[in-house]
This record gives sequence, structure tokens and C-alpha cells, in this order.
Amino acid sequence: MSDKQQREFNNLRDEQAAQNRGSMKEHWEAKLLGKKVVDGAVSEASTFSKNDLPSGHRVLGKDSMMTLDYRPERLNVHVDEDGTCNRISMG
Repeated sequence: MSDKQQREFNNLRDEQAAQNRGSMKEHWEAKLLGKKVVDGAVSEASTFSKNDLPSGHRVLGKDSMMTLDYRPERLNVHVDEDGTCNRISMG
């Protein structure tokens, strides 16, 4: 593969990965926004179990400490004081 072909391939790969992250974020926003994130089993429709989140996820409160390493596939679930999801981000 020539250098030009490799660059084109890398650009297409990166573009596809970005699109996948966007659709993944939208998927999780639809599932989680406005729901309380809980440990263990879900007892009502307004809750969502941490057990059902993808591996490598983070649940972050307002003052949570977090590492600054960027992992594009990692789901970050931002919650307010009572554990209700108010934002989703990737990385």
C-alpha cells in the first residue's frame, strides 16, 4: 500500500470511528438521560442498572475525580446529586 493509500485509509477509518462514537452516544442518551443510575437490579422504568452499561464505562458526579486519558470508545455517564443522568460523553 502506498503512503497516499495508507493516509486515505487512515482518514476513512478515523471518520468511520467518529461516526460510530456519535451513534453510540445517541444510543446511550436515549437509554439513560433522565434516569437514575443504580447498582444492582432495576426496580422501575425510571432507573438504569450500572450492570447494563458497557465495560470500561465511568459514572461521574458533579465533583468526581477522573483520569484525563482519552479513550474514544469509553462511555461517560454524568449524573447529578441524586444519581440521575444529565449528560453522556465519550472518551
